[in-house]
Amino acid sequence: MKPAWDQLIEAYQGNATALVADVDCTAEGKDLCTEIGVRGYPTIKYGDPSNLEDYKGGRDFESLKAFADANLGPKCGPSHLELCDEEKKAEVTKMMSMSDADLEAAVAEKTGQMEKLEADFKELLAGLQKQYSEANEKKNKDVEDVKNSGLGMMKSVLASRKPKEAPAAAEAPKSDL
Repeated sequence: MKPAWDQLIEAYQGNATALVADVDCTAEGKDLCTEIGVRGYPTIKYGDPSNLEDYKGGRDFESLKAFADANLGPKCGPSHLELCDEEKKAEVTKMMSMSDADLEAAVAEKTGQMEKLEADFKELLAGLQKQYSEANEKKNKDVEDVKNSGLGMMKSVLASRKPKEAPAAAEAPKSDL
């Protein structure tokens, strides 16, 4: 993927309204990556720098370029109300009229909701993993018990009762003479 990404960076170099870049999350960019929710590598994020979203498309240059061409650039928001439909414009205007304290509290509430959803999911996943492990152990023990109950010997006895078939004799080719 790195060559395709480097090609996309080159294609967007100098663009006045869109930035394509990479960040080393193992070095100087570690704090930024933690802040924006990078959990694995490589991760592609896009959108408003204060509200980046996960990219889930193809990783080849053509897919990346098509997505970038369609999605990078100015979007509806406080800096570009002219790009908003009436409903979004009203929503942005309402938020812009809120005090910093009220807006920060609303952001903290929504962030808390997302963190709880993530924690609940991880808890559910841990429970499912435990259930799977326990069920797999039980299945393996039960299969071993069945094998040890005489299954192998039963198969041997059954096989010994079947008549041994001689290989079929090859038929001589027929001629029309």
